[in-house]
Amino acid sequence: MTSYNSDTLPLNLSQAQELLEENVTNPSQLMHAHAVQAVMEHFAVKYGEDENYWAQVGLLHDIDYEKFPEEHLEHTAPLLREVGFDDAFINAVLSHGWGLCKVDVEPDHVMEKVLYATDELTGLITAAVYMRPDRSVLTIETKSVKKKFKNKKFAAGVDRDVILKGCEMLDMELDELIRETILAMRSAADDLGLSGKAT
Repeated sequence: MTSYNSDTLPLNLSQAQELLEENVTNPSQLMHAHAVQAVMEHFAVKYGEDENYWAQVGLLHDIDYEKFPEEHLEHTAPLLREVGFDDAFINAVLSHGWGLCKVDVEPDHVMEKVLYATDELTGLITAAVYMRPDRSVLTIETKSVKKKFKNKKFAAGVDRDVILKGCEMLDMELDELIRETILAMRSAADDLGLSGKAT
């Protein structure tokens, strides 16, 4: 059985952050990486899994996107392998591109399914927060995000089908996935710049 625990990781979280910053400079991409990190940490606690391991998967999931947007994930494996990440970690990262990128690793473990389901959703929630007068994830509710989800002209780049497919993988209702993802992003609101004017 594959082991997904921190003992197998070559870097601690701070070092993983440094690796990210060596490859990603775009503020929006960095913010997205931290949003997905927060979501992965949240779900790791929910499922009783290794929080640090899941966090690093989330943090590094798009590490090659800025440099290779048209070849996303095709450069990830050698980059991560060079610093000592094993195949289990690399495959977990690659799995969020299932059916979307040339590198095709199907999500199998619950960690991979969470990453697949929430990657696009964090983008939708962020876009919805930016439309609010207070620009705060601390006050946005599930029903507001669900309304934006149904409006396919809003944040049109967000692939709703991927989110729904992720819900099926996790045997989770869309409302629950949205609610849990919002809670996760609230826990990192200040770091994400999404605490707005809310008190």
